[in-house]
Amino acid sequence: MMSVRFVLGACALVALAACQPSVPEDSRFGVGFDQTFDAQRANRDLALQGGVPAAPNVSAQPLPAAGSAEETAAQTAAILAQTGQPVDAERLAAAANNSGVIPVEASPSNPPPAVVDSSTGISRENSFDAVSGQRSIESDAARIAANRAQYQVIQPTALPERTNTGPNIVAYALSTNHPVGTKLYKRNGFNAAKKYSRSCGAFGHQDHAQIAFLDAGGPEKDRKGMDPDGDGYACMWDPTVFRAGGQ
Repeated sequence: MMSVRFVLGACALVALAACQPSVPEDSRFGVGFDQTFDAQRANRDLALQGGVPAAPNVSAQPLPAAGSAEETAAQTAAILAQTGQPVDAERLAAAANNSGVIPVEASPSNPPPAVVDSSTGISRENSFDAVSGQRSIESDAARIAANRAQYQVIQPTALPERTNTGPNIVAYALSTNHPVGTKLYKRNGFNAAKKYSRSCGAFGHQDHAQIAFLDAGGPEKDRKGMDPDGDGYACMWDPTVFRAGGQ
């Protein structure tokens, strides 16, 4: 029984040891930014004893003047180093030259920018100063009055009378009410298909065919065979559209 407990305890200790983080080979590094662990521990002990800790290494080189080419180049080099871009001589030279213009520091004391006077920037019609020197309220009123004096009022006149005394297909459509295909008139069926094809093929529109049909004695007479079914509508002419407009 004791051997079993000893084995279980040993296994538990082994498992706990496996969970512990590994200790680095040299613990002096990895703590702080510019000092090792030993240096920080020495500074702490010195501070506990009332002494003054040693200051970190500080460069004695003076900083470049604000707004100078050197400062611009240094800032550019720092930004390129943070973004992982290579810091080459060409980039630093471009930053130092800065296109020949000294960087402007944002400050309320800076003078306002100079206004660029460009004669091609705005037209005279859109410039209030230019227009105000050429026009006035009085001149605009005179111009409006002159335009009104030229108005011409056209009085309505009566509609012209029809000079053509031929058939009126609109009046004919409104005088009928039977649908297309309703036989009302007697027709001769001899050679009807040939006569229909030859007669209706001579017209470019069905309205023209209906006018010619009525002018030749239709709907009672159909000498040219334009209405073989006898409904009074030649060449598949449909009066429905005219009836809808007359309602």
